[in-house]
Amino acid sequence: MDSKSVSHETRGRADLLVSGLREQIRPAVPGILLLTLLTGIAFPLALAGLAFPLFSHQARGSLVTRDGAVVGAELIGQNFSGPGYFHPRPSAAGDGYDATASGGTNLGPANPKLRDGEKGDPDATGKSKSFTGVRELAEVYRRSNGLSPGSAVPIDAVTRSASGLDPHISPANAVLQVPRVALERKLNEEEVRRLVDEHTQGRQFGFLGEPRVAVLPLNLALDQLALRFGVIPR
Repeated sequence: MDSKSVSHETRGRADLLVSGLREQIRPAVPGILLLTLLTGIAFPLALAGLAFPLFSHQARGSLVTRDGAVVGAELIGQNFSGPGYFHPRPSAAGDGYDATASGGTNLGPANPKLRDGEKGDPDATGKSKSFTGVRELAEVYRRSNGLSPGSAVPIDAVTRSASGLDPHISPANAVLQVPRVALERKLNEEEVRRLVDEHTQGRQFGFLGEPRVAVLPLNLALDQLALRFGVIPR
């Protein structure tokens, strides 16, 4: 076989390859454009068109207002550290409860850092890079709620959620915080526990998930109750 035959055969294979590539690209390009229009433009617009008139509150972010001012959102947790408030579960989203940096710790249960924490030097902005471990979080939780050393602590009180934005705590967590909140607010424990019960949500559709307590609405209700008795919340 001479060089001319080899060259002709090579060109033939190249032409077949190019032809096959064209056959693949020709339907792919309009398919991508069509799917982009349908799923990236038409479908979101259709959902928005239905959501705003039918589910106006949710479509606008499930915002919570007090005295006409937005104080939070039903689906995004926020930090409450005062002794007269129910405290949320810890957060690893940004500097805590940051909706622009949603995420968890990505630490496995056998990771020593998750258990014992890690001390770190401040970064360029002066913020500490330390990580508080489950052991220290449990000790702080016991001290702040008057529990004896070594007593059982609800898991959600010492672990971060996967999103870092969980707006709920478990009923067990809320109940253990009742005495501290009632003492600080100078309220009857039964009255505070009644508020917890009122803000406890059952399983979704009766079988999905676990019962949970909405922290922000509960703390807002506490403020209203405290004001009735002339107790200024802290």
